[in-house]
Amino acid sequence: MTMIDQFLHFFSILFDLVSQPSNLLILFASSFIGILFGAMPGLTATLGIALLTTLTYSLNTDTALISLLGMYVGAVYGGSYPAILLNIPGTPAAASTALDGYPMAKRGKGAKALGLTTTASLIGTLIGLVFLVVLSPAIAAVALQFTSWEFFLLALFGIIISGSITSQDLVIKGWIAGFLGLFLSTIGRDSLQYFPRYTFEQSQLDSGLEIVPVLIGVFGIPQVIRVLSDRETLGELTKLSRVLPELAVIKRNIKHIFRSACVGVGIGSVPGIGEDIAGWVSYSVAKKTSNPEEQKKFGHGAEAAIVSSETANNACVGGALIPLLTLGIPGSPPAAMLLGALLLHGITPGPTIEIDHPNFLLEVTAILFLASLAMWANGMLLAKQVLKLLQVPPPLFIPVVGVLCVMGAYSLGINIFNLYIMLPVGICAYFLSEMKFPLAPLVIGLVLGSMADESLRRALMLSDGSFWPLFDRPVAVILLMIIVCFCAIQIPLVRRGVTAFVSRFFRRTNRE
Repeated sequence: MTMIDQFLHFFSILFDLVSQPSNLLILFASSFIGILFGAMPGLTATLGIALLTTLTYSLNTDTALISLLGMYVGAVYGGSYPAILLNIPGTPAAASTALDGYPMAKRGKGAKALGLTTTASLIGTLIGLVFLVVLSPAIAAVALQFTSWEFFLLALFGIIISGSITSQDLVIKGWIAGFLGLFLSTIGRDSLQYFPRYTFEQSQLDSGLEIVPVLIGVFGIPQVIRVLSDRETLGELTKLSRVLPELAVIKRNIKHIFRSACVGVGIGSVPGIGEDIAGWVSYSVAKKTSNPEEQKKFGHGAEAAIVSSETANNACVGGALIPLLTLGIPGSPPAAMLLGALLLHGITPGPTIEIDHPNFLLEVTAILFLASLAMWANGMLLAKQVLKLLQVPPPLFIPVVGVLCVMGAYSLGINIFNLYIMLPVGICAYFLSEMKFPLAPLVIGLVLGSMADESLRRALMLSDGSFWPLFDRPVAVILLMIIVCFCAIQIPLVRRGVTAFVSRFFRRTNRE
């Protein structure tokens, strides 16, 4: 099938989908529920798809896909709501958005921040689906080159990069926080030999620390303590203003949008990574490629930071579907749940999917396109309503947030032990934040720690404890060089030398 034939067939499928009002109703409803799932701490895209899968068993495949993809796209976007307005990311993918979204909201520009995230999420999802159709075979081939060594280095890079870009004073504090999260990820029985580690003979710790109670504790409890102790206020973020971003703002950040979309698709196509690391990597790339004046704004409400984070984690949706549909390997945890739903409906993703189910890829793309539009429409309608909710005085509103945090942690498996994890983690996180330790790397370390631990140990088992096979793999060597260079550049002497070299190089280039 030629590109023109694919294009025409895409619009034919699109027309068939929108011609049925029931499909549109299900699409908007699932997208709306997905946004609520993402916005509520403790309710994630993975959980939303898992719960919805059981309800779609009796539906036909097309209707089930509409509801599941609507939930997926909405939940990834919805995490930005509490991240911007309360500095409590609804999902790990929104943690990087909180770095600049919340400072912007505190300056009375909460509506602008929500408008930026909504529009960036739409653009990121649309670019992701273009890559899904055009570059599926090529990106899937690259993703297959990743082995245990590459997964370990990628996880290590994610921890180091998040620590570097979130530190307020010393970079070493961000790295300490990241490796503290890495240590927390080792609690429980290891998945390779099932040996208990740091469980203190507590059976509840055998499965390790759940990410949701830790996420709520790290971001929610310190925020509640600071507001109730009058150490921090919600500022002017309840001020109502224009939500729809101006065209000039989009044009000003167009380079960040397209670059971040490429980053999101690339990371999403690597099996097992997910939207959270896509947001962090994109944030870092945007900061490093900005001019010195723009770099100073990062962490204080920079438009480029918000746009980059949200574009990347939503473009990651299309990227995560590439290995899922072409190889049968999910690119992220929500995509893993989507794989289960597809199998439930008799669809087996993999290299033969176009033979078994012709044009299935185009159908998924068409549904993803409609889901992104539904997400944008619901987001624009919800933005000002959410801002109005925050007109409640902080001393009254924040205790409600605290109760929701408790409910979110407890609702995961209806397990009160999650509260025993959330509260001490939250209190420790409060004192760490008071000492200027960034909290986001701690969560990233916990999220990526299990992948780093398992990948390194598996690689060493296969190599009989030798690190030499790492240097035989080009992708692993490139990742290792990036990590070493990134760490070295944090040393003041090296940074000054690199800056001087770059300045001399550009001066010589300009003279020539």
